[in-house]
Amino acid sequence: MLRTTCCIMGGGPAGVMAGYLLARAGIDVLVLEKHKDFLRDFRGDTIHPSTLQVMSELGLLEALLERPHSRVETIDGVIGRDRVRIADFRRLSTRCKFVAFMPQWDFLDFLADQGKRWPGFHLKMEAIATGLRNGGGSVTGVIGHAPDGPFEVAADLVIAADGRHSVLRHAAGLVVEELGAPMDVFWLRLAKAPGEQSESLGRIGAGTMFVMIDRGDYWQCAMVIAKGSADKIRAQGLPAFIDLLARAAAMDRSRFDEIKSFDDVKLLSVAIDRLWKWARPGLLCIGDAAHAMSPIGGVGINLAIQDAVAAANLLADSLRRGAPSLAELEGVQRRRAFPTRATQSLQIAIQNRVILPALSRGTEPRAPWYIRMLSHTPFLRDLPARLIGLGFRPEHVALSLPPTPKDGGA
Repeated sequence: MLRTTCCIMGGGPAGVMAGYLLARAGIDVLVLEKHKDFLRDFRGDTIHPSTLQVMSELGLLEALLERPHSRVETIDGVIGRDRVRIADFRRLSTRCKFVAFMPQWDFLDFLADQGKRWPGFHLKMEAIATGLRNGGGSVTGVIGHAPDGPFEVAADLVIAADGRHSVLRHAAGLVVEELGAPMDVFWLRLAKAPGEQSESLGRIGAGTMFVMIDRGDYWQCAMVIAKGSADKIRAQGLPAFIDLLARAAAMDRSRFDEIKSFDDVKLLSVAIDRLWKWARPGLLCIGDAAHAMSPIGGVGINLAIQDAVAAANLLADSLRRGAPSLAELEGVQRRRAFPTRATQSLQIAIQNRVILPALSRGTEPRAPWYIRMLSHTPFLRDLPARLIGLGFRPEHVALSLPPTPKDGGA
């Protein structure tokens, strides 16, 4: 049996960040990741100013930004024939006044590499936690399997960061509140045309919504569709789907010749939910395991990281002494409940008032007057820039941490 102070299931942004922070604070941490690497396409690749600020506070920002990335300082949209500037991050009062687009596997590799510089950080790949160890009315660890066989981990605290389909939150019997989402998303890659302007853009047309994110030499594209309509769209065949893409993107059909089959398109089933309670004795859920977010604004990865920072801030001292109390674990939920609920409420409002009407509209839309005003009034763009870039109640590193070692040792 393995023994650690804190066992974290899930090697996504929440899990790896929590593992890094706790290990740097001198706590023994084991992070379990079910895949053999972090390389998966069409994951959240936006690193917002709030996360970049955390990286700056950790002394890691310059090294992170040495990795290939692109920067977005403004967000524009096209609604019918109206082009509008929705957000301008250049006016934020943070060190980085932009959103960085970096493949999530690069970000996770970077964090994991930094974590390995501390003796308390342990990362086990291809390790799947399938259940919880329990004793004395408390979670005492996890059980699982890996290529070398089944395993057990005894821990003072288990953090479930294993995503929106969390095995551990299900095993703990935690109740999920489903908030609903009227849309799903087809993700695809599109090569850039020679001389094409590099500018991330969203476009709303007659019954369509299409988003293009600049990824350097290609566009990462999202076709927003009505919830549950993916099978119907596929049944109409690839040529009809290409026609739909061309109309939504306002591009010539030939631009989508590289889409050879539906295997080149990935479906994201959008869900918004949250746990009533994020914790039980010995167990804490964070990130998507505690609250699944809509892709609107690309804020899910950043909410997950904010959860990890809050958890480390609030629990590091008690973990040095042993198992945190249930009240201390519930303190993380109290800290993060407002930004979670506020963000989800905003996403639901945008879904119901903007996206759903757009998808059901048969005629070309016009941008509402208050949206058009954003293009003409710079200070009005400060609010969406802050909500997207920083969110509600951004977290800051409050731990007393040693400096990052320069030679690979603590």
